[in-house]
Amino acid sequence: MEALSPAVPTPAHVPPEAVYDFDMRVDPGLLADPHERVRALLREAPPVFWTPRNGGRWIVIGYPEIFEAARDTERFSSAYMPPEQMQAMMAMMPKGMPRTPQPTPITMDPPDHAKFRGPLQKTFSPRAAMNQIEDIRALTDQLIDAVIGHGHCDFITAIAEPLPVTVFLKLMGLPVGRLAEFRELVHEFLANTTGDPIKGAGLSRKVADSMLPEIMARKDAPQDDIISLLWQTEIDGAPMTVELMEDYCVLLFIAGLDTVINGMGFAIRHLAANPDLQDQLRSQPDLIVEASEEMLRRYSFTIPMRRVAKDTQFAGWNLKQNEWLVLYYPGADLDPREFAAPEKFDLTRENKVHLAFGAGVHRCLGAHLARVELQVLYQQVLKRLPRFRLDPDAPATFHSGNIIAFDALPIRWD
Repeated sequence: MEALSPAVPTPAHVPPEAVYDFDMRVDPGLLADPHERVRALLREAPPVFWTPRNGGRWIVIGYPEIFEAARDTERFSSAYMPPEQMQAMMAMMPKGMPRTPQPTPITMDPPDHAKFRGPLQKTFSPRAAMNQIEDIRALTDQLIDAVIGHGHCDFITAIAEPLPVTVFLKLMGLPVGRLAEFRELVHEFLANTTGDPIKGAGLSRKVADSMLPEIMARKDAPQDDIISLLWQTEIDGAPMTVELMEDYCVLLFIAGLDTVINGMGFAIRHLAANPDLQDQLRSQPDLIVEASEEMLRRYSFTIPMRRVAKDTQFAGWNLKQNEWLVLYYPGADLDPREFAAPEKFDLTRENKVHLAFGAGVHRCLGAHLARVELQVLYQQVLKRLPRFRLDPDAPATFHSGNIIAFDALPIRWD
């Protein structure tokens, strides 16, 4: 197991009662059983705490605190650094170094954020998502057909990865035949925890370059895909540029190739451990929509970052400008102050207002498509597979960072 990151000194403005030692990437309990470790955090740590790991940062695990921080873009910025600092850093880059794409609009704050998010809204609307249902169902059945006779599979590599990734690549207009290559690139990008801006810039460039031939091909020969749509978009009356296309595509590539996989994984893991719930949903498939929302609440997995934009007081602590604030959404959705018996999977739960897709202006753009994919997956798995269970000889394995993610989820059936 990878060693914990070095502990840095606690800053003078952070009192001892605000400190809790937690490595959000390689904490042993987190990698063994993620959401049980999150529940322990909620019992043992303040709703907002400072950890000396990962370079030192604030972590927010409470529901009301996360809800407040996610919506307060004046105090908590999505930009990696202030604009003037970014300009100075770019000016210091070695001459001749390729341009660094900036994931757009997720690294922007209002008002720019709305201006650049707008062109993507129609593509990810509820109607656009519903139009994908039958294609998603056919692909799900195809993936199940490939393993059903074996009596077992690693659910992540057999179904959870190829399903949403194939859907996304087709939407983007990227070649499905490069699925494995693209997934490897996403893993490499997300595994960069060094904080080294040169390395981060290089990885962003690598992601953009992997798509650049397709991006340029759609400029003169548009098709029915997101890349073609973006080429036809104007921002403030100005035509689309290659640079902005790279920025958009880097964001969509990273977000679209790694999130839904883990929502599927946690839900199938829960169903595999609870055969009675499988039986109930098979006999009452109309409950699958409710089950999907409760799965998202019970097993939220995204962990975005914010930069403290100015010295401020938050949750009783003093936060300093340019410190990092981690929005630990898995904690919010297990907070007993917000949800009664939060550890219980409850189909009849009245309050299902979870934060799995975030809150505020940066709420997940692909939430509608993700819901469709999740619901269709549960429908087809429960319809096609007999009772399935966790493989007693091969436990699920995880990695963590800005997403609590699966490496493997072996399941078996008779």
